[in-house]
Amino acid sequence: MEHPIEMNTLSQVLEKLRLKGLDNEIKMTDHGKMQGIGINKIYNPEDLTIIKTYRFEGDSDPADNSVLYLLEDKDKQIGYILDAYGMYSSQENTGFDDFLKKIPTADRDMQELFG
Repeated sequence: MEHPIEMNTLSQVLEKLRLKGLDNEIKMTDHGKMQGIGINKIYNPEDLTIIKTYRFEGDSDPADNSVLYLLEDKDKQIGYILDAYGMYSSQENTGFDDFLKKIPTADRDMQELFG
């Protein structure tokens, strides 16, 4: 019987996404929208659904935290948003948090995706 791979670190999850061809990073543009880098799409919050949230805490520094949001767009394409928070927040754009709060959430079992 095959055991699912434990995904305890950010790099493990990102590698698993890459192996599945789901490593489409979505980043905030200067115009307050999200852009799928790998799939070259522009998104409004209602175009996306957060299907899973992974939280990671730095081993050596509690301020070194990050969140990985796994998203699905209306065309069923999977992408992700990576946000380091705390002292090292990677999102300088002030609209990022507001945009994120407007995205609907549907927590899914990721076995179908990673299984």
